[in-house]
Amino acid sequence: MDKTYQPQAIESRLYQQWEENGYFAPAGSAATRGEDSAYCIMIPPPNVTGSLHMGHGFQETIMDTLIRYHRMQGYNTLWQPGTDHAGIATQMVVERQLEAASTSRKELGRDKFIEKVWEWKEQSGGTITRQLRRMGASPDWSRERFTMDDGLSNAVQEVFVRLYEEALIYRGTRLVNWDPKLHTAVSDLEVEQEEENGSLWHYKYPLADGSGHLTVATTRPETMLGDMAVAVHPDDERYKSFIGKDIALPLTERTIPVIADDYVDMEFGTGCVKITPAHDFNDYEMGQRHNLPLMNIFTEDATLNDNAPQQYRGMDRFAARKQIVKDLEALDLLEKVEPHKLKVPRGDRTKEVIEPFLTEQWYVDAKTLAKPAIAAVENGDINFVPKQWENTYFAWMRDIQDWCISRQLWWGHRIPAWYDSENTIYVGRSEAEVREKNNLGADIELRQDEDVLDTWFSSALWTFSTLGWPDDTPEQKIFHPSSVLVTGFDIIFFWVARMIMMTLHFKQEVPFHTVYVHGLVRDSHGQKMSKSKGNVLDPIDLIDGIELDPLIEKRTSGMMQPQQKEKITKQTKKEFPDGINAYGTDALRFTYLSLASTGRDIKFDVGRIEGFRNFCNKIWNAARYVLMNSEEFDLSGDNYELSLADRWIISRLQETETAVADAVAQYRFDLASQAIYEFFWNEYCDWYLELSKPVLWAEDASPELQLGTRRTLVRVLEAALRLLHPMMPFITEEIWQRIKGLAGAEGETIMLQAFPCADNSKVDAEAIDAIEWLKRIIIGVRNIRGEMDISPKKHLAVFFKNGSPEDQSRLDDNEPFLKKLANIESITWLNEGDEAPMSATALAGEMEVLVPMAGLIDTEAEKARINKEIDKQGKEVKRLSGKLGNEKFVSNAPTDVVEKEKAKLAEAESALQKLQEQLDKLSAL
Repeated sequence: MDKTYQPQAIESRLYQQWEENGYFAPAGSAATRGEDSAYCIMIPPPNVTGSLHMGHGFQETIMDTLIRYHRMQGYNTLWQPGTDHAGIATQMVVERQLEAASTSRKELGRDKFIEKVWEWKEQSGGTITRQLRRMGASPDWSRERFTMDDGLSNAVQEVFVRLYEEALIYRGTRLVNWDPKLHTAVSDLEVEQEEENGSLWHYKYPLADGSGHLTVATTRPETMLGDMAVAVHPDDERYKSFIGKDIALPLTERTIPVIADDYVDMEFGTGCVKITPAHDFNDYEMGQRHNLPLMNIFTEDATLNDNAPQQYRGMDRFAARKQIVKDLEALDLLEKVEPHKLKVPRGDRTKEVIEPFLTEQWYVDAKTLAKPAIAAVENGDINFVPKQWENTYFAWMRDIQDWCISRQLWWGHRIPAWYDSENTIYVGRSEAEVREKNNLGADIELRQDEDVLDTWFSSALWTFSTLGWPDDTPEQKIFHPSSVLVTGFDIIFFWVARMIMMTLHFKQEVPFHTVYVHGLVRDSHGQKMSKSKGNVLDPIDLIDGIELDPLIEKRTSGMMQPQQKEKITKQTKKEFPDGINAYGTDALRFTYLSLASTGRDIKFDVGRIEGFRNFCNKIWNAARYVLMNSEEFDLSGDNYELSLADRWIISRLQETETAVADAVAQYRFDLASQAIYEFFWNEYCDWYLELSKPVLWAEDASPELQLGTRRTLVRVLEAALRLLHPMMPFITEEIWQRIKGLAGAEGETIMLQAFPCADNSKVDAEAIDAIEWLKRIIIGVRNIRGEMDISPKKHLAVFFKNGSPEDQSRLDDNEPFLKKLANIESITWLNEGDEAPMSATALAGEMEVLVPMAGLIDTEAEKARINKEIDKQGKEVKRLSGKLGNEKFVSNAPTDVVEKEKAKLAEAESALQKLQEQLDKLSAL
């Protein structure tokens, strides 16, 4: 093996081998648990336009860990990959390219434009799947799907037709989020609510009978031209006499009523609210309750249409705002203007202010589909992890509105509906089917609906359409329902709920049994990562490294304001003065997993990945030590003997295997990674490798004992690599290939080996206790060295005092280990009554470990050390006393737990007494 671990030298090579050999495919009948033991995850399809961000990296790491874990457990495992056609995002990318070439989609026409999009997809649409490979993701790439491929398009068409025939899809006129630049409806998820500085205008609305006026406040004066009422609270004494009267709407020739509604907040503004049902979602609902008419005053471009007074027609909405404010002021109807912070809805792609817009669209009857979807979670067919997200799901689903599924785009699944000259709607799988089903001759001209379906419509079918539905395929019988969905909380409604609704309706079964909801990846300060904040990290940069100048260019590209660019440049130089180091995929994956506590957002600190890169080095160096001490020896045969340390590390391996399995079952990847880290770093590397040296290097050690230790070194390492593989696939594969023969393992790859399963019969409690005793003494001596500033190379004399017969027996058995690991020259056992020299003291249970300080000790420093330990033990005594003084704890806790706490208290009190005695001796000097 190379002296140092170089991830760049192994990762691409190993991944290519894995993919070329088909290791990611389901095992089928070769699965050790059988073909029907399916474990399946459907990848949340990333946008085909996208590139990997930190959230993707986190999510893909969790999924790949689960897949590799179950694959090694013998399940017939499928991780289904694919990408989403991302209607708006993809169309915008190609439109920008056309604009750069001095043309447009409208000049090309629909068919030519769609051809251009497919060309772009084939040339540039694979970025994110290449990046997923760099993350070590192991889906079955041979099954990769795209939401616009023929099979999925067929499924989308089938679902639309069936829902229409069941009267669960209809065409209706309602308010939608309208993007005036894209000229399309957009979903709530594509709208960003940004807090901005604005104004609150207060206007007088005169009563039609001339008897007075009401004052209303608005942040959008231009919409007043579409007002249909003024609303007050029915219990507001100030306005009860106005209810039922009419307002002479300024700047128009219309009158509108004063109505009463409980929705009005009496405390906000003047307590009078202008109601514009065609341009505000809340006003729309109130308008429905009071049967108010709907009047749209905007065009698709958000300019004022012919429903507005003549003088405002054709004006942009914000130009109209200025003019209306000016005109109302001229009429002496402006009372005041106040600065006001407000949430402004902007399109996430165009950054245009989104307009609530009244338009005819296609809708799904979501209320009907939601009922069985709610029941599926209520009755436990689907479980959310963490469970609290079920409350969010229920809140959304029980108040669900019909789903607007049409988009005014060209790229996407075109709605399979046709119209004749009288606008009669015909829905079918093709124009030919429509004509045949409705007896429409060739002389009747039909035109297909221009709209496409919401991207989420095809995504909602993902778990079964990817497996070949509507055809009856074997894959559906094996892999559906899938096992778990791994997703962020932000799309529980937009995607998760819709998958549940659609799958239950068309498959009569749930799409998955578990929904694991993870948090967002934030920066080290807990801030959301965003381009404008300059705190975005690229997972590939963390894997491969990036120099400072390219990093600054990456973070500031596209920024128009020099001040912002300068700020981000300074910030980046401060954070990464030398750029970002290359940490490798395994270190990044392990960092993600170490932070993956259920449901919480994670703060990503680059310092952690640095630490886990060191962990990779530690594993690599441990493997080199094992090979240097094993590969030239014959490790076969049964004529071997296990040392105490061998039995201990084998026992700890079993306990770690149990801890990892329990943690993964609960989706506590943080606890699973912590258990493996502590075992590998602290126990195997720091302790066991050191404990092996006295056996391997002692001239008088028996061959049987040396063989036992060499076998244990190799076999525990091999098992630990298998335990770690789902989390760190590359380094574990590379080392496993080097040691598999020594360990007696067979096979081409670690990923198809059995995942370690604990064997409790191998847990040797006596060995665990003995090694823990040994460790306490060694740590005690090392601590004294550190606190007394004694060189680790200096040989020490050590005395043991107040030891039990068991302590003396353990000392006799393990003296070579103690002398080697603590660099002890001589050990003296003090019997009762023997006088001990003045010493620095450490405790190993009741026994005192004494290091004589003659010629070594700084008396004042030793007193300070003991005082510090007295303070620590005093706090422990206080904590335990308080706990045992709590009647609720003593009466409710199991008896064995209470007894353990009492034993801890007695030990802490004894330790405190001994420390005080030692301090008294020092003080008497």
